[in-house]
Amino acid sequence: GMQQHLQALLSLYKLFCPELVTITLPGKIKAYFKNSEGPWKAAINTVRRRNQENSSVSRPLFLGTAQPQSRKRKWNNQLIIPASSMNKNLEEEREKNCVDLYSENESFPVEQLHTFSQLLQNIHCLEFPSQMGSVLRNPLLLHYMNCIRDESVYLRLYYWMGQTLQEECTWCVADNSQYEEEFKDFLETVYRTECFLQEGLPSCEEFLYRSLPLWDGFCCRSQILRLVSWIPLSSFSEMKSHLYDPLAQLFFTSSLYFKCSVLESLKELLQNWLNWHLIHLDSETDS
Repeated sequence: GMQQHLQALLSLYKLFCPELVTITLPGKIKAYFKNSEGPWKAAINTVRRRNQENSSVSRPLFLGTAQPQSRKRKWNNQLIIPASSMNKNLEEEREKNCVDLYSENESFPVEQLHTFSQLLQNIHCLEFPSQMGSVLRNPLLLHYMNCIRDESVYLRLYYWMGQTLQEECTWCVADNSQYEEEFKDFLETVYRTECFLQEGLPSCEEFLYRSLPLWDGFCCRSQILRLVSWIPLSSFSEMKSHLYDPLAQLFFTSSLYFKCSVLESLKELLQNWLNWHLIHLDSETDS
């Protein structure tokens, strides 16, 4: 029989594809699904409000269907990449106990890591910081990531960066221009890290694929297009739907400068792909 949740699903189909539903549905049906047009309506309203300089109403508008929530930072009022520091619990434990817990393989704290020679001497026992975000501004730790493919290190950085990019994205929270400069600096740091590692970070790739459809092509333009140049090579269908289609919509409706910037970014993307294949081809030949 006709159940409420089935009627709600059929009504949703009838809204977008009325030719698929030929039966008569009740006029009043309990809403089981969120309004999928919410982000687009919010984006349109944001553009309208931005063009109205003398608007008397000023309130935050969120790109989503959820109720607006106050954007509170957990630790401070600025987006700050943490400094390198070892796990405090381990440090206190070592001070309390006279017995060396790591007699065979004593770990080397990052606070004492200052030179490349120190890295080479202690690379087998280096203790990574408790806050993985600190590696973004530490060339020695980035060297370690390049030399030793530690899956746990990449996973920790992946989760931290993915969460930070999601929470700090300025165009996912409208009228939030006060944090735009901080977010730009953070994206610049991420870009420099990818250039250092000579590869794109998975969390950054997911962030771009998720946020490009909502991007206006203006906010953090230079930083976003630079990050696009480090997206790893994948299937054409995935690249087309997640990268090319969102950029094409902006490309055909934007200025000549934006068009040139997109072409420059895609040219660098192709160069990075070719360099990556060349390096791997050489390594396979050597082996």
